[in-house]
Amino acid sequence: MEKGKISSLQMALMMYPTIVATALLGVPSITAKYAKNDLWLSPIFAALIGCLTVYIAFKLHKLYPKQTVIQLSERIIGVIPGKILGFLFLFFYIQNTGLILRSYGEFVVDSFLVNTPISVIMASMVLLCAFIVRGGIEVLGRAAEFFVPVFILPICVLIILLIPDLEFKNIFPILGNGIMPPIKGAIAPGGWFSEFFLIIFLLPFLADMKKGMKSGMMTVFAVMMTLMVVNLMVLFVLGSTTATKVYPLMNVSRYISIGDFFEHLESAVMAVWIVGAFVKISVFYYAAALGTAQWLNLSSYRPVVWPIGILIVEFGFWSFPSSMDVNRNDINVYPFQGILMQTIIPLLLLVIAVIRKKNGQSKGSNSS
Repeated sequence: MEKGKISSLQMALMMYPTIVATALLGVPSITAKYAKNDLWLSPIFAALIGCLTVYIAFKLHKLYPKQTVIQLSERIIGVIPGKILGFLFLFFYIQNTGLILRSYGEFVVDSFLVNTPISVIMASMVLLCAFIVRGGIEVLGRAAEFFVPVFILPICVLIILLIPDLEFKNIFPILGNGIMPPIKGAIAPGGWFSEFFLIIFLLPFLADMKKGMKSGMMTVFAVMMTLMVVNLMVLFVLGSTTATKVYPLMNVSRYISIGDFFEHLESAVMAVWIVGAFVKISVFYYAAALGTAQWLNLSSYRPVVWPIGILIVEFGFWSFPSSMDVNRNDINVYPFQGILMQTIIPLLLLVIAVIRKKNGQSKGSNSS
């Protein structure tokens, strides 16, 4: 079904913007509602979910090599229950790709292209991603290699230019209300870290499998450090008002003013968002298309790319009538839904697989 191969570095470069892209804009304010000035600690606790998710995905892959979660579910719990669980995974990924696309469209329309219909913004992004997905895993890996530096550079420039506006006293008192607020604040970014389970769709195509686990864990660490630094920058500039902002990083970028001519760097934030959203939607889109073809036992996933793209756009409108519903979903629904579908259920699958394998080995030894 997929003949291409990618390196472990390409997998890491695909996953980094997949997690960071949407987390950069909204997660600081969501985390600040619970953790207050300790919001920079929450990514550390959330990263534990990411490490666990990478470990689960890698162990499942070692037990059932060359298979994605859609295929190995049938091997672990049976054909019919596996098909049902596979359908739930596909529904989850298609729906949430629609959510990511809708969030992208809302941000672009609200912040920049206010007179452009959101349907045009969303459809053009899906069209672009569809060409990448049809190109295969190798094209997706090369696109990530090209775009990730473009994604990281504006973030670094923003951080450097913000240094004169930083108020370091905003970080105090550290853990003034104990450790529970940052743990509660870690629930939302934990939902984003659970997206590392997407590597289950990439591991079968790694050319250097021995580096797969290491690359996954290093990416978790890189995402954790990025979110910590961004949360600190936002806290140092906005202080206690962080929780009241919808897009704190956008508000922070407006503080930059050097020599009365180098200012209004919102376009840098938009560049980060568009490039990151492109890679993220493409990875989710690829997982949904590949998984759908495997669920239907097709010989190629390319015939389902365009129908899945139409579904993604439709889900972007069906699931969320307004931008307020999108924000509520990010706070109240997605973190729990993401952790359930991408960490807890795969953990249960791994436990069942290990038990079945041990029982099979014990039966084999008894019969011999």
